[in-house]
Amino acid sequence: MNPFPPALESYADVHLATVWEVLQNRARQQPFNLYAALIFLAAVTHTFLSHRFIHWAHLLERRHLAKLKKAPLVEGTQTLVPELGHTSMPARALHFLGEVEVIFGIWVLPLAALMAWKLGSQTTLDYLSHRVSYDEAWFVVVIMVISSTKPIVGLAQSCLRFFAKMGGRGPGAWWLAILTLGPVLGSLITEPAAMTISALLLGQQFYALKPGRYFAYATLGLLFVNVSVGGVLTQFAAPPVLMVAAAWGWTTWFMLRHFGWVALLGIVLANLSYYAVFRRNFTGLASTVQAGSLAEPASAKVQRIPPWITFAHLAFMAWTVLNAHHPVLLIGGFLFFIAFFEVTADYQSDLQLRSPILVGFFLAGLVIHGGLQQWWIQPVLSRLNPVPLMFGAVGLTAFNDNAAVTYLSTLVPNLTDAMKHAVVAGAVAGGGLTVIANAPNPAGQSMLNRFFPEGIAPLGLLLGSLPATAILILCFLFL
Repeated sequence: MNPFPPALESYADVHLATVWEVLQNRARQQPFNLYAALIFLAAVTHTFLSHRFIHWAHLLERRHLAKLKKAPLVEGTQTLVPELGHTSMPARALHFLGEVEVIFGIWVLPLAALMAWKLGSQTTLDYLSHRVSYDEAWFVVVIMVISSTKPIVGLAQSCLRFFAKMGGRGPGAWWLAILTLGPVLGSLITEPAAMTISALLLGQQFYALKPGRYFAYATLGLLFVNVSVGGVLTQFAAPPVLMVAAAWGWTTWFMLRHFGWVALLGIVLANLSYYAVFRRNFTGLASTVQAGSLAEPASAKVQRIPPWITFAHLAFMAWTVLNAHHPVLLIGGFLFFIAFFEVTADYQSDLQLRSPILVGFFLAGLVIHGGLQQWWIQPVLSRLNPVPLMFGAVGLTAFNDNAAVTYLSTLVPNLTDAMKHAVVAGAVAGGGLTVIANAPNPAGQSMLNRFFPEGIAPLGLLLGSLPATAILILCFLFL
């Protein structure tokens, strides 16, 4: 049985002059390449339309409630008509189809069915079981659960509170502290953890004050971009860097010299630019805060968490990072963490499982689809010079996880140092353009979605992140 997808060198098309000729040749040799790309395109399109499904679900739910109000009354209570349930099943189905985290998993079903029909069930099982790595999905689930616990969030909040206090502890000070320091923490505790903590704190200290629509989307886009580039100070924290570090011999010192300081400068410039544009909005937000400071959770004021519990959580996070690519040790450590969580329940909040599991499901679906797209991504990347390559990586990242883009670049032979820099810089700079552009984005989307009445609209996120993306691109190009 021939492995699928076939190795890129098996196409024997190095003599072909144009990308179009290469793509035609590869689609002709293996027609399923085209089928997989079309299903992937359908999934991406579905993602961009997810907010419309939520809108339609709300419309159906309102119509259903209107019918319930007209139902007959018996002894002062409303009697349900048999065909009318308490909620609308079609509305729930549409709401499910509008959940960004499940979309790629949904589209795995037609992909797997078509693969089994065209290539055989054994080939399909072999691809799903052995040709796809779910390490990143497992890692994100575990790190999100641990980093969203009360001791970790409390520690991060204490650190950020110190810097916010220096700025007066107003909404603007919290906003700057979270969006500057939160993403940079990603280089130490990994980007998924940084996204989790930053999104949780933004929800408490910013979105709870009900900012305007444009300000809300601008902040969301800025958060996604900053987290995407905030993990490049080390070689293990950002998924797109992790994919290439071993293959290209990149170390933490290398990342600091070639990417880290540029990313820090870009984050500061982007934050100051957005702050200047929306500075008047902070005055309105401050007027909603009582006693001149942001309200904090009552638990944070009443209960002090023993330092040894916080230290234990940090140790579990370190274990998770160190064993990200060893599922047995990763899951084993997570089971011990759950046991520790139960023992120290008096100092814990509810364990957050729903969002991490959904995000893991999203990533699992994404890597299944992404593993079948290399036939067209590789020739696109290999035919570009450094500057066009950077912009090409930005564009591809918007439609495919940036870790997949950088991983595929390791399969391209004879990349120069300038080309390697360009593809990674483009991948991390474009990581905030869409929910699917960077692995931690679904975590932020899941946590902040409730602050957007119709759900987070992909176009709103795109427009909110474009200025920050442009600033980071210019920094990587000229610094």
